[in-house]
Amino acid sequence: MLDDTDRRILRLLQDDPAQSLPDLAEGCGLTVGRLTRRIDKLRADGILRGQEAVIDWRALGFEVAVSLRVTLDKTDPRAFDDFIDGARAVPEVIEIQTFLGRVDVRLHIVARDLAHWQAIYRDRVLTLPHIADIEALMLVATVKAEEALPL
Repeated sequence: MLDDTDRRILRLLQDDPAQSLPDLAEGCGLTVGRLTRRIDKLRADGILRGQEAVIDWRALGFEVAVSLRVTLDKTDPRAFDDFIDGARAVPEVIEIQTFLGRVDVRLHIVARDLAHWQAIYRDRVLTLPHIADIEALMLVATVKAEEALPL
């Protein structure tokens, strides 16, 4: 279980993951050595999985985001695996999620513009195997996108 110091470390990392170890140690009231051991334990326990660069896809010219809800034809036992393998090969698919219920898979796709989206949809998405139904939801605005946990 996490103690108060571990929670503080995680809160401070969520606030500023790029801060230096000495600054983080000072904020936690620890020495750099003790902080490093705690961070190593959080990683070993699978709680802290690492740091990553979060890239703003809009800043790189991708202006369109579409969420596709896909229902698969599950008469083939390999339907999920075949579909997911195919979806992974589409570079503009930035997220794949699977679900229980009427919708089997959600794909999050980015495109430069509507013409690019249409080409992706026609040439790549519609050629994926085992599709029974697709519902497209075009992103208008992101109201909240928070990954920080309430620690």
